[in-house]
Amino acid sequence: MKAAIFHGAHQPLTIEEVHVDKPMAHEVLVKTMASGVCHSDLHFVDGFYSMPTPAILGHEAAGIVEAVGSQVNYVKPGDHVILCLSVFCGHCERCLSGEPFLCRSPEVRRGPGDPPKYTLNGQPVTQFANLSSYAEKMLVHENALVKMADDMPFDAAALIGCGVTTGVGAALNTAAVKPGSTVAVYGTGGVGLAAIQGARIAGARQIIAVDIFEDKLKRAKDLGATHVVDASSHDPVQAIREMTGGGVDYAFECIGLKRAAEQAFECIREGGTATVVGMIPVGQKVELDGPSFLREKKIIGSSMGSNRFRVDMPRYIEFYRQGRLKLDEMITRRGKLEDVNEAFRAMKAGEVARTVLMFD
Repeated sequence: MKAAIFHGAHQPLTIEEVHVDKPMAHEVLVKTMASGVCHSDLHFVDGFYSMPTPAILGHEAAGIVEAVGSQVNYVKPGDHVILCLSVFCGHCERCLSGEPFLCRSPEVRRGPGDPPKYTLNGQPVTQFANLSSYAEKMLVHENALVKMADDMPFDAAALIGCGVTTGVGAALNTAAVKPGSTVAVYGTGGVGLAAIQGARIAGARQIIAVDIFEDKLKRAKDLGATHVVDASSHDPVQAIREMTGGGVDYAFECIGLKRAAEQAFECIREGGTATVVGMIPVGQKVELDGPSFLREKKIIGSSMGSNRFRVDMPRYIEFYRQGRLKLDEMITRRGKLEDVNEAFRAMKAGEVARTVLMFD
């Protein structure tokens, strides 16, 4: 199969032929139909996070089941599925406590004595986030996917696989935005736009989008933001405080920037909650004003929208069908696997909310 190979930071991905193994007992082979290009992948390309190479990046995808392992009974060949990196075992303490998104059980991955899932010229290839969607096929654990109806568009479904589940879930699950509340969202890429929509679905009365790109702020208003702040020319904290009379109830950092996380905390009211959704680079520390905690200001993290994805994703699909969750409008460009490096460039330039790579 063809795959986009990551050989190291600051290098373009290369399209190469990779061998994919057959499914083991609890594994599923999926033909990739669509893969979103997420900012989390770019963190590895830019060297902010590291992983063994060669590797196949990509983790936001939808596809069709091609083959299943001997003990798989949840899906069968021909089923349409959304993939999710929050693979769960179903019986560890975190799973049984209602936090399957925090499952770290090794049994959902192949062991050191098992053959590699992917090989390039006979050498093992690292699977990224248990998925590796920048490839024509994905070999995943059965608990890394959820079934969907055959008439659900693959490009829209792919967005649900990561960005939408992360952003909408941060608002609905992690922070639990209350009806009538005020919200600020830092960053209006795919995850930020999803957080804005999550806040709108939750019934927030005021949703303030913060970004430095005018086109992205316009899209944010189209998807539910009631106000915008151009952070390239205004202090977002001051602007948000003035708009709300002292600060928002909830703020979301959806970029992965230290300063944005600090500003998200600074712009909440007394008793408010700031949620860090973005991937802040390894080694960086978020600095906060200590006395603010005496006024019950809170900062929390969010892992993939605190999802229970086999419950949440079907709900998001239904929101989409009802017109309450806008997915088609989040897709700025569509391309092919060979366009992955251009997709990264456009993302860094602020030209897109989401590029989706389509597979024949």
